[in-house]
Amino acid sequence: MAKKDFYETLDVARNATDEEIKKSYRKLAMKYHPDRNQDNPSAEEKFKEVKEAYEMLSDPEKRAAYDQYGHAGVDPNGMGGGGGFGGGHPFGDAFGDIFGDIFGGRGGQQQRGGPQVYRGSDLRYTMEISLEDAAKGKVTQIRVPSWDECDVCHGSGAEAGSTPETCPTCHGQGQVRMSQGFFSVQQTCPTCHGTGKHIPKPCKPCGGAGKVKSNKTLEVNIPAGIEDGMRIRNAGKGEPGVNGGPSGDLFVEVHIKAHGVFEREGTDLHCTVPLSFTKAALGGEIEVPTLHGGAHMTLPEGTQTGQQFRLRGKGMPHVRSASTVGDLYVHVVLETPVKLTAEQKDMLQKLDESLKANGDKHSPQNKSWFDKVKSFFD
Repeated sequence: MAKKDFYETLDVARNATDEEIKKSYRKLAMKYHPDRNQDNPSAEEKFKEVKEAYEMLSDPEKRAAYDQYGHAGVDPNGMGGGGGFGGGHPFGDAFGDIFGDIFGGRGGQQQRGGPQVYRGSDLRYTMEISLEDAAKGKVTQIRVPSWDECDVCHGSGAEAGSTPETCPTCHGQGQVRMSQGFFSVQQTCPTCHGTGKHIPKPCKPCGGAGKVKSNKTLEVNIPAGIEDGMRIRNAGKGEPGVNGGPSGDLFVEVHIKAHGVFEREGTDLHCTVPLSFTKAALGGEIEVPTLHGGAHMTLPEGTQTGQQFRLRGKGMPHVRSASTVGDLYVHVVLETPVKLTAEQKDMLQKLDESLKANGDKHSPQNKSWFDKVKSFFD
């Protein structure tokens, strides 16, 4: 089972402050503390999750790594306590200021008579694409951090001529049970970090991890119509498991860049088109932009500023049904002419006098507005 998001575990937003994170973990730790839940065995596991989440998010460097790479960015398995990707690890003193030394560990499935088996950590990759790419879809390649089997020890972690031995602390089980007060907690073995093995002579190139950090190139298929914030899951493309466990998944989180012309609303697009006084008054054909080139539309005579026109099928495709396409809404805005010459001003003045000579015939909105004002004062 994939690990739960640390922010979800602590019930805080991704932009939560350090104080908000600390306040939430204190509340949850008190709620799920094993001393308070002796009749609820699931509380112990929940307590471990809260503890691990706080340990990661309260450390600025670990939080930054987690925000960038997800669980892979803060998982130190096989790195001798340093940063890395994959497998389990013991906890530090994240709750020491409240409860003293509390033992915990990341859960895993234990083989009968053998060490724990861990599912590999998930990877998260954040990608930005254009609105045009979101409309058409695209296949792209990304590079993500990964681990490769050490070609010196071939994954054993032991120096040439030596072999791993059974861990003397957990006797090959990968876990130890620790007691404090009147309750006990099973935790990952602090000596072997859950592998069940002890390596007297670690391989120097990989430091005994049996694997070395690398990068891998993966192909990602972005579907047409994808929306901002959606995630694409690539099963089994995450970090490899520990002790034969399954690999994690790769989640590509897609964000769409702001567009200079269009605003998106679901599958619909909106754009604003400036309109000259003459074109608004006389009507006629104009060209408007779409994601697939220009399109022509006909304006009626007397078009008013702010009017909205719909072009069917010129929006975004639906991400789950390429045959379903949204619409483009064109909002026209009347543009007042500027820097007029004396002759142009004189022509406009004559036009205004001609319009006024016919009363309110040419300005129905103006008449309606004055009627409302008059009624208000009466």
